[in-house]
Amino acid sequence: MAIESDKLRDRLDRATAHLDPPYAVVDLTAFDANSAALADRAAGKPVRLASKSVRSRELIGRALARPGWHGVMAFTVPEAIWLVRAGLSDDVLVAYPSADRAALAELAADPTLAAAITLMIDGTGQLDFIDAVRAPGQRAELRLCLDLDASWRPLRGVHVGVRRSPVHSARAAGALAATVAGRAGFRLVGLMSYEAQIAGLGDAPPGRTLLAGAIRLAQRGSYRELLARRGAAVAAVREHADLEFVNGGGTGSVAATSADPAVTEVTAGSGLYGPTLFDAYRAWRPTPAAFFACSVVRRPTPELATVLGGGWIASGQAADSRLPRPWLPAGLKLVGTEGAGEVQTPLAGAAAATLHVGDRVWFRHAKAGELCERVNELHLVEGDAVVATVPTYRGEGHAFL
Repeated sequence: MAIESDKLRDRLDRATAHLDPPYAVVDLTAFDANSAALADRAAGKPVRLASKSVRSRELIGRALARPGWHGVMAFTVPEAIWLVRAGLSDDVLVAYPSADRAALAELAADPTLAAAITLMIDGTGQLDFIDAVRAPGQRAELRLCLDLDASWRPLRGVHVGVRRSPVHSARAAGALAATVAGRAGFRLVGLMSYEAQIAGLGDAPPGRTLLAGAIRLAQRGSYRELLARRGAAVAAVREHADLEFVNGGGTGSVAATSADPAVTEVTAGSGLYGPTLFDAYRAWRPTPAAFFACSVVRRPTPELATVLGGGWIASGQAADSRLPRPWLPAGLKLVGTEGAGEVQTPLAGAAAATLHVGDRVWFRHAKAGELCERVNELHLVEGDAVVATVPTYRGEGHAFL
């Protein structure tokens, strides 16, 4: 492992010797390997790409060009419109309901966009909002997807998972589908359920054996319950709508979700970059593919090396798991009293004593696409060379997230 880490560090250092940190790179060999592995784990079902986990049009296109990948899950309606107009996909599912009047008006006024983009709903309030933007008789028919809440509620008052849709039961899903069927200007074409407590929660947190056991127990119970409830919900919705797709899962549950007979496609994205949150999964761990580099600028003691910046913190519950991890050279660690800082990050560990001013330290972000909110471009590396430099969403002047 140490030899492989040294080789990777040497390769990244040589490829980017002409650049001054901070900057971000994506190793295309690892990116492509992760893409193939995710498609294999989907066992023949299409993988829809979660664009928020990539946030670079060039890399979105690269993944979609590979076997097994089809369609995009976008975060917002403006992003979906942008991706369709760019020719990246003619099948874009917006992951969350929208209250963006201007974007909805643009979508409703363009039959091409309306045919390519599917909006997410979980209640009649969103239908009313869209109708207020543009009445049914004055717009193209809009494609809709119903968001089925995938959280597990084993006991009254116990909620395992994220808090998303109010539609939890098969009965509620069928009732909403019936309402959509009776509303002019809409067509229900899909159902989605994201099991965050399985797909987004690592079952092997380092050094926490008891917690790992509890997570695995909850995930097994949740999976069994969702398997039955999602199947019933799909059947209830199909009584009122001709569904084109049933979407589920995420990088952490591609194999398990694709095994559900009710699911026709799975979603993934983070696994393409391989952020640190997925180091805590047993089933599959992506190869780290995305990194950012910071420069050593001082040596406060012989045992410490300090880099400039480095505090690229991930969203979510405030915890150590949201901190970036110093990755190369191997054997570095954050200092507990400072962590990853806004202007400086001191690093300890055996490797710190070997670093000199001007050396690079390579970090991995805790999450995938959030790395791209810190940089305007990604340097794409093959072997020991930068073969292309491509803009991120931020670099193209878009802030969709």
